[in-house]
Amino acid sequence: MRFFAYVEIKTKIASLLPFLLGLVYVLYTHQTVTWPLTGLFFLSMTCFDMATTALNNYMDTKATRADLPFSRKRARWILLLLLAIATVSGLALAALTRPVVLLAGAACFAVGIAYTFGPAPISRMPLGELFSGLFMGFFIPFLVVTINTKAGTLVDLVWQSPFLSLQAHVPELARLALLTIPPISGIANIMLANNICDEASDIAIKRYTLPFYLGKHRALLLFTALHLLSLAAITAIGILEILPRIVLLTLLVAWPLYRMVQRFWQLQDKAKTFPLSVAGFVLLVAPQIVLTFLSLLV
Repeated sequence: MRFFAYVEIKTKIASLLPFLLGLVYVLYTHQTVTWPLTGLFFLSMTCFDMATTALNNYMDTKATRADLPFSRKRARWILLLLLAIATVSGLALAALTRPVVLLAGAACFAVGIAYTFGPAPISRMPLGELFSGLFMGFFIPFLVVTINTKAGTLVDLVWQSPFLSLQAHVPELARLALLTIPPISGIANIMLANNICDEASDIAIKRYTLPFYLGKHRALLLFTALHLLSLAAITAIGILEILPRIVLLTLLVAWPLYRMVQRFWQLQDKAKTFPLSVAGFVLLVAPQIVLTFLSLLV
């Protein structure tokens, strides 16, 4: 369908897997999920993810004069509708939960829009990997955990007249930070691989991404290092029982992951080898979700 092409539905795995990882983490650590709130968050997250992709495509085709799946007028209305659904459902979620949800959600919205739109879009700087990895890989699980747990579990705004303070439960936040290293690194690697493959065409439209500053060799070294960081984090996640120890079986992906990285070093091509970065992300995150879910059924 033209709509799915416009919002690049295949790329939504980058938000779906962090969402599911946060969900199984809540089920494992707190044994409870508030499904209506979780569903409302999923609606807001998915619509906003589609909206930011649509906005990116809309702005890119404006610069390159390429065709969209729809007329520009219809494409703009679809974009605005997705943003409206995401905003209304996000505000409803914040009203039903706590102020910190509104704060984190607003930050995600701001970064998502600023990624493509404005006088200095993040996508045209060497910051895309950092922002996409952090705001999708960390903040999605953070919000899943926050809306399904009591106040004070992770981070909360506390009003003690006349002071308003942001208080964090440091051990729990550290556990979540470790848990989210694989999705943060994996999403950053997807962006990095995309930018490596597109470096020449990006420079032609004055988009100077991280590989432009690092150079191809160092960008490939970073691509490799982020995969190794994910494997180290999974080892710690299992040993420390942040997820059940069965997730250590995820380390069996190390060999196919090595082969994928090796192929990407040999050829950086958007059609032929870029999908390897997505496959690597799935290999590192999906088994943790499946294994944790299976352990909960036993």
